[in-house]
Amino acid sequence: MTVREPKGGASLRAGPLTLGELIAAQSSVAPHRVYMEAAGGGRRVTYGELHTVSERWEALLHDLNVPRGARVGIAVADPVDFALVFLGVVAAGRTAAPIDPAATPPEVGAACGRIEPRLVVSDRPGPDGVLEWVTMPPGSFTLNDGTSEEQGTRAASRGEGVLESPAGGVVLSTSGTTGVPKVIHLDQAALLHAAGAVAASQRLEASDRGFNPLPLFHINAEVVGLLGTLTAGAALVLDDRFHRRGFWELMRRHGVTWINAVPAVLALLADLQDGESVPDGIRFARSASAPLPLPVLDRFERRTGIPVVETYGMTEAASQITANPVDGPRKPGSVGIPVGVDVRIGSAPAPPAVVGAVGIRGPSVIRAYAAGGYEDRVSPEGWLDTGDLGYLDEDGYLFLVGRADDVINRSGEKIYPREVEDVVLADPAVSAAAVIGSDHEVLGCVPVAYLVVDGVRGPDDVRLAEAVVARVREHCASQLSRAKRPVAFHVVSALPRGANGKVRRHAVAGGAPIFSLPAQ
Repeated sequence: MTVREPKGGASLRAGPLTLGELIAAQSSVAPHRVYMEAAGGGRRVTYGELHTVSERWEALLHDLNVPRGARVGIAVADPVDFALVFLGVVAAGRTAAPIDPAATPPEVGAACGRIEPRLVVSDRPGPDGVLEWVTMPPGSFTLNDGTSEEQGTRAASRGEGVLESPAGGVVLSTSGTTGVPKVIHLDQAALLHAAGAVAASQRLEASDRGFNPLPLFHINAEVVGLLGTLTAGAALVLDDRFHRRGFWELMRRHGVTWINAVPAVLALLADLQDGESVPDGIRFARSASAPLPLPVLDRFERRTGIPVVETYGMTEAASQITANPVDGPRKPGSVGIPVGVDVRIGSAPAPPAVVGAVGIRGPSVIRAYAAGGYEDRVSPEGWLDTGDLGYLDEDGYLFLVGRADDVINRSGEKIYPREVEDVVLADPAVSAAAVIGSDHEVLGCVPVAYLVVDGVRGPDDVRLAEAVVARVREHCASQLSRAKRPVAFHVVSALPRGANGKVRRHAVAGGAPIFSLPAQ
């Protein structure tokens, strides 16, 4: 694809850049321009400072005897600190291996067993017996106090050699919401191709100021947030997590022009609280990481006046695969058109609206998993089976209907959970819903619905729960064929979700519901 040159940023020459080259180029264009800032506390990092910090990380990793391409674990809670070490490691030609900073010692051990880092850099003490653990105080990741003048000089003298080496990248595990996590390695070329596609499709310019509350140990925030912003020479506001209280005032204070979100965040923002107002200047809210229910999209746009750009991505593709155009037709229910990758349905060209397996291929898509296995997922021609089912319409927009392993087979009739969930979520009192299959001795499998109902917190709220479920049941009867209607409704306090907002479907049935109500 041809990457559109962002206005006001560095001129992106033909051919792939390394991350080190990109940082140096943006620093030379506007060293005093802010690249990122903390949502709270006023901490800022300019492009010039980022360039200096990345050189210091090259010197430190050299002195720690970490060879090019080696994996460096990153378990850092503060988002600005994380971004500095992440970008510094990759720009230095090493491989960043992010770890959830909230992980327990057993979880850290399991993660290190999968990603096999040479050492781990963290802002907290490490668990006993976990490799080489380098602990640094929060706020020290600029290395101002940990790198000598001699080291800094040595980094600068090696600068050209650093920029010429494309080694390194990132190694990640998939979310594991549908099975055992898979280990994925993405090199710099894949990361920067995806970042360029994000910046181009979102029409990012140097004047833009994004907001990212999503976890930085996931591919979305790393590529869409950090690298997409860097490619455009723009600014990014980082928060440690999503905070509903005072959200719109925070957007106003930081002059945010676009929001990087997930459906669960948009659902909460769709209901304005007393005294809240939405600031002007926000061009769009980007939705990713999980399917966006149509009722949530509609409520958010109507109540905030901000258009939602629904997208589709996965770790294996270095984040974005498709996106609705920012300044073109956006189709509700669609995740948009391919951006920087090829998309096909099935193993051969499929007519419009025919559902099949979604396959992808392109410069940002892996050709194999880093830990081996799953060879059947990638064809000899480089097509990766995403595990998703969907169809393309006559305009080339992709519509997803569900995961292949989530399909409910009721006596031979295939039921896609998302279709049922959109009907359940149409009730304004239902804030979240998940439809899963339940074993049936005659029909094989039948759909059951788990839903979160506003105002239902315990057994005393039975009448409210019954009234809402009665409305939902009636709406399902009018919108869905009999086979697709849930045979039972379980009202729960919350749905289990991963850090990226995806519902962990395999864990949905594990909790105790507040109420279980039959379909009739």
